[in-house]
Amino acid sequence: MSQEKVDRYKEQKKNRKAIQAKKKRNALITKVCASLIALALVAWLGYSIADSYEKKQNSGPVTADVTALDDYVMSLDAE
Repeated sequence: MSQEKVDRYKEQKKNRKAIQAKKKRNALITKVCASLIALALVAWLGYSIADSYEKKQNSGPVTADVTALDDYVMSLDAE
């Protein structure tokens, strides 16, 4: 091996623990951030679904004119 490779290897070996710790820390930060983003999306989706369901449930009374249906049933009974 050339002297440059030997020096680079020695430097990496000397700092191996710090390098591994930094990699683990970055991986943990990435996982935590991804989890928080996923949790936020799930919470937003759940809130959105619950809100739209509540709006549909509380839309007010429904009225319908059924006089034509009553007239038809009366005409069937008369026969």
